[in-house]
Amino acid sequence: MDYQEGSYLTARDRRSTMETMETKRVSTVSDRRRTEIVVDVAARLFLGPGRVSMDELARELGMSKKTIYRHFPDKHSLMTAVLDRQFGAIEHALAAAAEQTVGRPFGEQLRGFLLAACGELDRIGAAQLATGRGDALLRKHVEQRMDEVIYQRLDELFRDGARRGLLSTPPELLSEIIRGAVERLLNSPLPRQLGRTAADLLQTTVDTVLYGAIRPADE
Repeated sequence: MDYQEGSYLTARDRRSTMETMETKRVSTVSDRRRTEIVVDVAARLFLGPGRVSMDELARELGMSKKTIYRHFPDKHSLMTAVLDRQFGAIEHALAAAAEQTVGRPFGEQLRGFLLAACGELDRIGAAQLATGRGDALLRKHVEQRMDEVIYQRLDELFRDGARRGLLSTPPELLSEIIRGAVERLLNSPLPRQLGRTAADLLQTTVDTVLYGAIRPADE
C-alpha cells in the first residue's frame, strides 16, 4: 500500500480510528444486543478447533478489545458466558426429549434423554470444552455444569426406573457406565474414524448396555 506524506498512522492513531468507526457503526445497537453479538461470535470461534485470541475475536467482530472488555472483563468471563448459553441449549433439548417420550417405555425415555444430551454436546464442540481449554477454572465450570444439567438428571432417571422395578442392575452402576461412555465418546477420535457422530455411537452403546439391564415389559 502506498502512503502519501503525512498520511501514515501510528498504532495509537489506528486504534483511535477503529474505535471511532466502531462507535458510529454500533451506536444504534443496545448494550444487551451487543453483548449477545459478542457471545454469538465467541461461541463460533472458541468452540471450534484450535485456540483463538481476543485479538482475533476483536477482528472478527469489527470491534476493539476495549469494547469487548466493557462487556466482559476478561476471556474467562466471556468463555463462561459462552458455556452457560450452550448448556442452556442442552437443557432445552432435554426438556423437548422428555416431552416427546412422555408415556413411552422406560427404555425409550432413557434413550431419548441420552441422545439429546450427547447430540447437543457433540454439536457445540464438547470435545474441546472437556479439557477447559487448559484453564483449570473453566474445566471445573464445565464439570459442574455437566453434573447439574445432565448427570444429576440421569441419576434421577435411573433411580425412578429402579423404584418402578424396571431395572435388573443397580442404578448407581448404570449411571457410572453411561457417564464414562458419554465422556469417552466425546473425547475419542473413534466417531471421526468411523464417519459417525458421538451421538450415533452412544445410541449403539446405550442399546448394548441397557439390553440386559432393563427388564422386559411383560415381566
